[in-house]
Amino acid sequence: LDVSMDTWNFFYTCLVSLWLHRFYIYSAVAFGISVWIVIQFTTTKTKKKVTECVRIEDKLVNGYATLQAKEVYVAGVKIFYGSQTGTAKRFAEGLAEAVISLNLPVEVISMGDYDPDDCLSEETTSKNICVFLVATYTDGQPTESAAWFCKWLEETANDFRFGKTYLKGLRYAVFGLGNSVYVDHYNTVGRNIDRWMWMLSASRIMTRAEGDCNVAQSKHGSIEADFEAWKTKFLSRLQALCRGEKKPCSGKCKKGKCKSSGKQSKESSDHERGASEYENTEAEELFETSSEEEADAEEAGGTHSVIDVEDLGNIMSHMKKAKRERELEEGDVGTSLTQEDAGRKEEGEKREMITPALREALTKQGYKLIGSHSGVKLCRWTKSMLRGRGGCYKHTFYGIESHRCMEATPSLACANKCVFCWRHHTNPVGTEWQWKMDQPEMILQEAIENHQNMIKQFKGVSGVKADRFEEAMTAKHCALSLVGEPIMYPEINRFVKLLHQHGISSFLVTNAQFPDEIRNLEPVTQLYVSVDASTKESLKRIDRPLFKDFWQRFLDSLKALSEKQQRTVYRLTLVKAWNVDELKAYADLISLGKPDFIEVKGVTYCGESSASNLTMANVPWHEEVVRFARELADLTPDYETACEHEHSNCLLIAHKKFKINGEWCTWINYDRFQELVQEHERSGGSKTFTAADYAAKTPRWALFGSRERGFDPLDIRYQRKNKVRDISGC
Repeated sequence: LDVSMDTWNFFYTCLVSLWLHRFYIYSAVAFGISVWIVIQFTTTKTKKKVTECVRIEDKLVNGYATLQAKEVYVAGVKIFYGSQTGTAKRFAEGLAEAVISLNLPVEVISMGDYDPDDCLSEETTSKNICVFLVATYTDGQPTESAAWFCKWLEETANDFRFGKTYLKGLRYAVFGLGNSVYVDHYNTVGRNIDRWMWMLSASRIMTRAEGDCNVAQSKHGSIEADFEAWKTKFLSRLQALCRGEKKPCSGKCKKGKCKSSGKQSKESSDHERGASEYENTEAEELFETSSEEEADAEEAGGTHSVIDVEDLGNIMSHMKKAKRERELEEGDVGTSLTQEDAGRKEEGEKREMITPALREALTKQGYKLIGSHSGVKLCRWTKSMLRGRGGCYKHTFYGIESHRCMEATPSLACANKCVFCWRHHTNPVGTEWQWKMDQPEMILQEAIENHQNMIKQFKGVSGVKADRFEEAMTAKHCALSLVGEPIMYPEINRFVKLLHQHGISSFLVTNAQFPDEIRNLEPVTQLYVSVDASTKESLKRIDRPLFKDFWQRFLDSLKALSEKQQRTVYRLTLVKAWNVDELKAYADLISLGKPDFIEVKGVTYCGESSASNLTMANVPWHEEVVRFARELADLTPDYETACEHEHSNCLLIAHKKFKINGEWCTWINYDRFQELVQEHERSGGSKTFTAADYAAKTPRWALFGSRERGFDPLDIRYQRKNKVRDISGC
């Protein structure tokens, strides 16, 4: 019993002790639990990290190919170009060099060497980016090299057998090359390719861009600058795609739109101002979406989503609403830009006609450029007559001294792109003056200085006659026929007056597209109008004019010519298989303009050019030109064939009023002309004079049918052998 009581007392004492020290016991337990929790948490986190590392290592070792495939978003870039004059090709090569610098494979492909039927569908799975650099050619048609590609793409886009998802997965970008002067056809090819690609479910990686050859309307001052600006954006977008980004922006903007991309779209649409009818159709709304909108559609519906017909109306409404919202967002920007442009115009800030690239090209061709829109060049006949080797046809027909003739122009721009243009269309084009303008005094002074400097280069050259060299240092004639349309220059009358004040005769050539300017033109020594065709269809085909109403302008120009009292000339350029079978129509035009003279000249072959498809087969033989001239003279009773210059493949048909007492008087008394024009100016224009007042007798060697056939017997004809022919000159 005592043992039992002792045991109980012991336990009782322990329990009482525990109870009395319970606070310390609770604290110890709590501390222990806390330590356990911390240990467990730390151990679990460490194990998780180790597990993840093991999994990653396992993927790198066992699934390397799979991981690598996910990281390749752009396999390479294919650059397709369609070029006529070589500009698009040059751009393609420049873009390729930039892409190579990003360590991406690149391939430059001419559309003429590519079969889209066999190869284009492969790009839907290749992860390549396809870039299209395409130029718009005559009447909005693609270039020769791109014709088949565009034809195939159009037919495929409209062929139900291919399906609307034929090119789904193909990613592309388009840069069009065009000239906004051709309003109805501006960048038509680029727009069409963009539309057809979209219709076949290809995905734009960025909004279409358009380069403009018209420097006055080009957003960046030239087509080269337009391309460089687009190239910078493209390379930035390409780098983003390589990183796996789906949108040009971060994608956090509402509805996938951002102001930056909106501006890009705005820039692209600026050049579409001249083709509003083209853009305002319902069909345009279907494909004029941005790359951001296409990304939104893919995210909303998924890559394999099917649209119910009943939902199509809602989708169209959504697209139109999104388009309106984008226009509203850009409204403030557009307004400010419009105001800024208006301010620039008010301040007279216009662009220069000659861009740096154009300046470089023309300088290589031997032009001495003056200011921002003028030029002078030494004619080959000037060189020839300096050496006593004969003068040009103007020497034979009108008695000019070829070694004293300055070939110049106050306007390098032209309103036509003739198929036989010997400048290969390196000069700018336009329908009105919209560039910076230099003063005529500066143009004439620098033209004379540049001409003299070119003449000085012949000092001491073997064969150059000393007396003619001295005479050549003082220009006596100016042929305003170098290139372009001189009559477009707003101060052409002041320029002509300055020529006459310097004792220089004026031979001005116009392409018969500016009738008002012809009427308002002050007296010139001789006014030419180029009559390259006699029907509306052939004129459009040969001259490729920019004006829509080119034929009416042509006829009005001939009527304006008939009102002139000084010497007037029709200049007919014969192109075999193009305009040599229209004799009756030519005769009708002669009766309309009543020119004093008609020059009939065979076209000069200027060598192969991507800007024209003429060949030597289009150059008529001299006998063919003679036959044409005689037949034309037979159809016009008031005219006869008067002179011939066989060397230039040219004949002169003259009005019979210049056949005085049985002798032709087609030459010009230049001193008498200067007297008459000075009297005219002193009288304020009240005292007029006519072509007959300064006519001079034509020498026998210059007449048609003479033994010399138009070659001056005072000179010695030089026959070139095994040398490239110099075809420069007027």
